[in-house]
Amino acid sequence: MVDVSEADFDAEVIERSRTTPVIVDFWAAWCGPCRALTPLLEEAAGAREGSVVLAKVDTDANPGLAELFGIQGIPAVKAFRDGAVVEEFVGAQSRAVVERFFDALAPSKAELLAAAGDEQSLRQALALEPQRADAAIALARILLARGDDDEAHALLEPLPEDFQVDGLRARIRLHQAGQYAPAIAALDGGDDEQAFELLLAGLPDEDVRMLIVGELDRRGASDPLVRATRRRLAAALY
Repeated sequence: MVDVSEADFDAEVIERSRTTPVIVDFWAAWCGPCRALTPLLEEAAGAREGSVVLAKVDTDANPGLAELFGIQGIPAVKAFRDGAVVEEFVGAQSRAVVERFFDALAPSKAELLAAAGDEQSLRQALALEPQRADAAIALARILLARGDDDEAHALLEPLPEDFQVDGLRARIRLHQAGQYAPAIAALDGGDDEQAFELLLAGLPDEDVRMLIVGELDRRGASDPLVRATRRRLAAALY
């Protein structure tokens, strides 16, 4: 938590919010609801381990800031991202409301672990949020690359249908059938262009199509290789 004044508001809130979300608590010493809300804000910020900053502005000491942001009642809480207010509420709120407010701005611990991408972090993310699809997909890819189809399948099985999930399930079936080993090896080696070339030759096999679509989704729609491969995929199928 940081106390902010008119002198350093731009640096501590506006500029800092361009890299880390900043939640500003507009309060005053005489305000009873402020004293009730502050511990909840501090607890929520502390639980997010630096992924969000909590700043406090004393409206009595900083009337210019109160006027600038249209503060008519306190406590007033405003969330800043990229230099602008993106969420806000007024008045004391329950713990649940405060947690949802922070969740909308700051990544959870599981989200941060999933973004790290290494096997240990992905397993920790799934321990916290077992249905977290991004972590399950990333971990399944690691497992498949070293030949652990069974554990990868178990991770993917409870997930809802999704291009990447369906593609990885298709990959497991192809691998277990002993098919398209060179294409799968190319995927694991990072040579997507060669993998797509080999897989396109296997159309119209449905598992091949699903694997291609899943890997295209992984790369993203703006990728030139994705656009070219989609054209070739459509030509081969239709």
